[in-house]
Amino acid sequence: MDFALEFISYLQKEKRFSKNTIKSYKGDLLQFKAFLARRGKNILIAEAEDIYNFLLWLQKEGYSKTSVERKLAAIKSLYKYLLRIGAIQVNQAKLVNYPRKSKPLPTVLSEKEMATLLELPDPADFFSSRDRAILELLYATGMRLSELVGLNLSDVNLKDKFVRVKGKGGKERIVPFGEPARRALIQYLSFRKNSDEEALFLNKFGKRLSPRWVEKTVDRYIKLTAINKKISPHKIRHSFATHLLMRGADIRTIQELLGHSSLSTTQKYTHLNFEILKKEYEKAHPEE
Repeated sequence: MDFALEFISYLQKEKRFSKNTIKSYKGDLLQFKAFLARRGKNILIAEAEDIYNFLLWLQKEGYSKTSVERKLAAIKSLYKYLLRIGAIQVNQAKLVNYPRKSKPLPTVLSEKEMATLLELPDPADFFSSRDRAILELLYATGMRLSELVGLNLSDVNLKDKFVRVKGKGGKERIVPFGEPARRALIQYLSFRKNSDEEALFLNKFGKRLSPRWVEKTVDRYIKLTAINKKISPHKIRHSFATHLLMRGADIRTIQELLGHSSLSTTQKYTHLNFEILKKEYEKAHPEE
């Protein structure tokens, strides 16, 4: 039995829908049936994911928002009808909403690009050693720019390699860092003059650095590389999280390190990780 055509007949005879609506719904449902058939499915066994994938396919094919919404309305009406007549037990279409356009994924540096950036400042004096320590600490901890400039000397434990970070809402967290960041900090502190200023990172006047200054400094070093990406301290934070995920770190561990209050905020990195892996796969296995 062709349930789609039976439903169209029901709309025509029982509901007295207009000829234009009947024509549109019929075309929409036949298109949906064909989409399912190409995937070895049919209307009765289709799941919410199949319906959602159909909508994504429509978007990819260039259908307007109005057309996609109308097709979804036709599908939802069909499944309500199928549930009412007992042809299905669960209305899968009820779980599906119009797919919102996803936000662009954040730009990140590859591990190789990050290594290039970190090696640029030659820690031969106060300024270059400070810049190296800033870059190393940003990447080693994934901390926010505001958290970095807010660091005090007392927040850093060089022996046990961790830093006390004051995050959003005054929440504190302990974040570990590795040996490269530790060495960079020791080098910087050897050049840092004794000062009454409690800030960890100082400018040439012996005062706490501003966020804007750090942004300009990161941008200056990026321009010295061949990396054609717009990179900010926040993009280094994205890189930190993505590289951890690619190396097998648990998503909840990354959430704790980043200081995210909600796991959903951290989960964007799983999508980013997938996109990176997909590109690497396509480079290694080009289509013939």
